[in-house]
Amino acid sequence: MPDDLLQYLIGPSPYSLRWLWLAVVLTLALIAWYIGVFAFTAPSRKLAEVPLVGAMRNELLKRRAVSAVRGIVRRYRAGDLDAPAAGAALSRELREFLHRLTGIRVRHMQLSDVAASDLSAAAPVLIDLNDVQFNARSTVDVGAVSESTEELIRTWT
Repeated sequence: MPDDLLQYLIGPSPYSLRWLWLAVVLTLALIAWYIGVFAFTAPSRKLAEVPLVGAMRNELLKRRAVSAVRGIVRRYRAGDLDAPAAGAALSRELREFLHRLTGIRVRHMQLSDVAASDLSAAAPVLIDLNDVQFNARSTVDVGAVSESTEELIRTWT
């Protein structure tokens, strides 16, 4: 083989650094995804006490609950739900929100127990919702009590 052809021989080309950075970014994104799923779905109170994660989780829970309340009211105003069904749905949503945010099993509590607990601020709204749900001659307006429910959820600390 003549020496003048050796100048055209080269070794394998190295990998581009773009592939390394892409792998690093995708790995970090996967780790962040798992942390996010754990942080936003874990029912643990300990996780809610972590400053940044707890605040983000609480805001997300508030947004979801307010959105659900607005959806119930929209269905009520459209005629898809009658007053007792709307009251039941609003009560269920409020109790579920309080359970997720505080860890207290509000779904299974009587109103007197709610009034005597740390959740006493929610008792008047729950009383109105129960009146709408179970009293056929109730004078409580579903629109007004839904606004109270939404306000309670937005201002809950």
